[in-house]
Amino acid sequence: MNALTLPDIASQASHHEQRLDWVGMGEIALPVLLAGQRINARASAGVSLDDSAARGIHMSRLYLALHSLESHNLTLALLQQLLSEFLHSHAGLSQRASVTLSGEALLSRPALVSPLSGWKAYPFEVRARQDAWGFHVELQVQVAYSSTCPCSAALARQLIQQQFAQDFAGQPLSHEQVLAWLGSAQGIVATPHSQRSTATLQVRLHGDCAELPLVELIDSAEQALGTAVQTAVKRADEQAFALANGQNLMFCEDAARRLHSALLAQPGLSAFALRVVHAESLHAHDAIAESRWNWSPA
Repeated sequence: MNALTLPDIASQASHHEQRLDWVGMGEIALPVLLAGQRINARASAGVSLDDSAARGIHMSRLYLALHSLESHNLTLALLQQLLSEFLHSHAGLSQRASVTLSGEALLSRPALVSPLSGWKAYPFEVRARQDAWGFHVELQVQVAYSSTCPCSAALARQLIQQQFAQDFAGQPLSHEQVLAWLGSAQGIVATPHSQRSTATLQVRLHGDCAELPLVELIDSAEQALGTAVQTAVKRADEQAFALANGQNLMFCEDAARRLHSALLAQPGLSAFALRVVHAESLHAHDAIAESRWNWSPA
């Protein structure tokens, strides 16, 4: 039997005439070019099956079309071209197409003070779709940071004040005595609790955006929070990080409001949703805050 006579079961008529919202493939291993690097990504690609009489779609056509992402930088134009190819290869069968790409972008980040630097992984997801209402792209990225509880900081300061009053009750004090006490474990009897926290940013992009603003979103978020987690550090960097935490005390509500303001100032966005999670070190549960602007389910 030659290739011309191989059976094509998918082209046969369906015994159950029913349109399907989405048919495709998930967890496709795929290298993509994003943020100046080749990323080991996972793709989910599919189309609607609007011809109710058709038994199935041509999944291999979607798979082969994804190869265009291997050698070109990931842009909105490239995503739109890919979805157009999905629909062109399924003419008469499908009217809607979508692709989702996920992975981790590795960015080199400098230490706060020393000349050291290291790599940080930022999980991301790109979701694009083409339908009767047009072309739509959403970008999601996660940013890790440290958050120090303002309430805990205030309670720690009170305990330090009480210890100071107890240790020096009725005694004349010199500058040297106070300085030595502040630098001792006896003096700083309490410290505020902090936790590693995560911000998940979801943004809907204007169709005329030239590039996916992944790095810009990360930079804006880390600047707004002021306490991004570090990579390689020396003691001077660790001290600078302690100072940054002390000057950026925040509840999850504070972090969400900072990020909301930062995203409002980010060009090229038509809507966004954000979620911050503070993995509490005091409680066995998380503290969470969410905020949205022009956001509705896609």
